[in-house]
Amino acid sequence: MEQATTLNIVVLISGNGSNLQAIIDAFKEKPGMVNIRAVISNEASAFGLKRAERAGIPHHVIDHTLFSDRQSHDLALQNAIDLYKPDLVVLAGFMRILTPEFVQHYHGRMINIHPSLLPALRGLHTHQRAIQEGRAVHGASIHYVTEELDGGPVIMQGEVPVLPDDDPDTLSARVQVIEHKMYPMVIRWIAEGRLKLDNNRISLDEKILEKPVQYTSDLPICH
Repeated sequence: MEQATTLNIVVLISGNGSNLQAIIDAFKEKPGMVNIRAVISNEASAFGLKRAERAGIPHHVIDHTLFSDRQSHDLALQNAIDLYKPDLVVLAGFMRILTPEFVQHYHGRMINIHPSLLPALRGLHTHQRAIQEGRAVHGASIHYVTEELDGGPVIMQGEVPVLPDDDPDTLSARVQVIEHKMYPMVIRWIAEGRLKLDNNRISLDEKILEKPVQYTSDLPICH
């Protein structure tokens, strides 16, 4: 059953913002479903800020280098986010480890997309590591954010093959193709009230997910 009110989100970025662009494009014809209230970056040079500007979305920089410690930066970030009263905080290439206090503040209301098939390859440089380890498949995972790095309950995963001539850039590009389809789909499920987190267990259409939804190109919007 679709909810009657708009899902207000704030998107956090650190770089190019290609997933941000995918979200903008997915919902620009459905403004009553998802409203991107603001885009916030910890990097002033992030190209994603230009994407936000072009889309007419308020955008801000909370530069982590201007703060003495992680706690003070995260508090300033939290204050900036809360001005927009979001229902959901979306991490889209936000390259900062968040403090436990920040994560707890948004518990059940913050999701992240990670370029690996979690729990494999947590952390950075996942494409390079996938190649170095000789993995046959790689991919992306969307998960709720908890205090454990890249360790929250996983909502959806999508796989791509690792090809013999892949380098980190070509593999990354292939993973991003599915990321750009997965993230808007999961956000839509949350907007429709179909996807929820309760006691660290995910339910979709009132059924507990025993394992992440596996993305395929023909995955229906209605699960």
